[in-house]
Amino acid sequence: MSDSPPLPPVRLTSEAELARDALATPLLSRAARLARWAGPDTRVGAGGELVEEQLAGAADVLGLTGDDAAAFASEAWRIAVDTGLVEIVDEDEGTVAAGAELALLTSGGPQDVLGVWLVALEAVLADASVPDLDELVGAVEDGAEVDLSSLDWDPEAEAEFLDGVLGNLYLLTVSDGGDGPVPLPALAASMIVPDDMGDPSNDVLEQVSDAMMRLDDQFRLLAPVGLVDFQPVDEALMADTDEEPAGPLDETDVSRYGMVQLTPLGLYGLRARLLEAGLSVPAVGDLVDKGADALLDGTGLFPPAAAQAETEQWLARREPLAAARELLAAARGGDAGAPLRRLRCQQALSLVGREAEPALREVLDDAELGGLARVWLSEHGAADVPPPSEVMIFWLTIDTVAAQLAAEGNSAELQGLVEGLAQQHGGFFATAWRVDHPATPDVLEAMGRLHPDKKVAKEARKAAFKARSQQGG
Repeated sequence: MSDSPPLPPVRLTSEAELARDALATPLLSRAARLARWAGPDTRVGAGGELVEEQLAGAADVLGLTGDDAAAFASEAWRIAVDTGLVEIVDEDEGTVAAGAELALLTSGGPQDVLGVWLVALEAVLADASVPDLDELVGAVEDGAEVDLSSLDWDPEAEAEFLDGVLGNLYLLTVSDGGDGPVPLPALAASMIVPDDMGDPSNDVLEQVSDAMMRLDDQFRLLAPVGLVDFQPVDEALMADTDEEPAGPLDETDVSRYGMVQLTPLGLYGLRARLLEAGLSVPAVGDLVDKGADALLDGTGLFPPAAAQAETEQWLARREPLAAARELLAAARGGDAGAPLRRLRCQQALSLVGREAEPALREVLDDAELGGLARVWLSEHGAADVPPPSEVMIFWLTIDTVAAQLAAEGNSAELQGLVEGLAQQHGGFFATAWRVDHPATPDVLEAMGRLHPDKKVAKEARKAAFKARSQQGG
C-alpha cells in the first residue's frame, strides 16, 4: 500500500448532519421503531430472528404493506439485533428487551449515532456479499451444512469484489469532477476490463454484464442503509434473457442500465472502513490546526478544488497578516518539494486581502520569495512595487515550471507554458542554464522533452547539460 498514490481528500458533511442522515435512513429508522415496539410478548427464534407469527405485527408498526412487507420487517429486526438496539434476554425462551444502544439514538451525540449506523452498514455489506437464499435452498438438505463447493460462490471473492467496487466508487467521488452519479456498466467495467484493453471481447462484455446485474442486486440492498442513491436497472431490459451482451451504450440510454452515487453518509462510511483497513484517507479540514508547513506540504498533490477548500478553512482560523507571514516562512527552502510549496503559498495568498500587504513587502528582497511577492502586490493594486531584476524573473520562471512539474507532470498545460516561454524570450536557454536554482537542470531537461520543435528541444537539452555541469552534477 505504501507505493500506492495518496487518495484525494474527501469533503465531509458535519457529523451533526451525518447523524441526522443516519437516523433518517429507512433501515436504521425502522430498526429503531421495532426496538421501541418490542416488549415482554415479543419472541425470537434461535438465531435472534423475529418469529414468523409476529412479522405481520412488526410490518404494521412500520406501516409496510404488500408482498415484501414481512421481508422488510424481518430485515429491520435483524439490524436492530445486530446493532444492539435489541438484546436477547433468554435464548431458550426467545425473550428480548431494548438494548443499550437504543438510548444512544435519542440521547447520544452525533458520534454515538454514527457508531450505531456503521455497525448497521457492516451487517448490510455482509448480506450484500451473500447470494440469493433461494439458491442455497436446493444446495442443502435438512440439517446438513452448506456445501459452498456446490455453489458458484466464493465468500471471500464476493466480499473482495464488492469492496473493490466501493473503493472505485469512493475514488471516483473524491476526485475532481466526480460528484455525479456513475453508470452501473462503467462501475462494473472498472473491475473487469483491463486498463490496457482496447475493444473488449464478447467474453469480457458478458462478464461486465454479469457483474452489472450482481451490482444491481447489491446496491438495492445498500440503498436503504443510506450508503448510496441508486437507480436500478430498468426491468424492461431484463425481460429478454436470450439477448446478446450489450455493446457500447448510447449516452441517452445509459441511465436505464442503472446509476449509483455515494451519499454524504456513504462517503463517511466508506472512509471509516478505509481508515479501519489502515489506509491513509485524508479529509478536507485535517490540516486546519496544523502549521503552514503542514498545509503547504499536505495540499501539494491535492486536486485544485480540495486544495482551495483546505486552504480556505486554514485561513479562516487565522488573522490575515499573521497567516501570510507564516505561509511565506514555510515556503522557503531549496529541497525538491520547495517549488510546489511556493506555488501553494502563492495560491493561498491569493485568498488573502490587502491586510497581508506588509508581510509581502517584508520579503521583496528575498531571493526565493521576492518574485511571488511582486506578483501578489501588483495583482492587488499596491503602489511602489519595485520592478524585478532579470535574475529574479528567470529564477521565478524556473521555480514555477518546477512546481508545475511536481504537481501535474508532463501535462498539456505545462507544454503550452514551455512553448510560450521559448517563443516569448529570445535566447531564453542561453540565460536560463545560469539560474542558481536547484531545479534548473531538471526543468531544462523537461522543456527539452516537452517542446515539439526539435531545434528548440535540442537547445533546451544543451542548456540542461550546462546547468548540470555548473552545479557539479
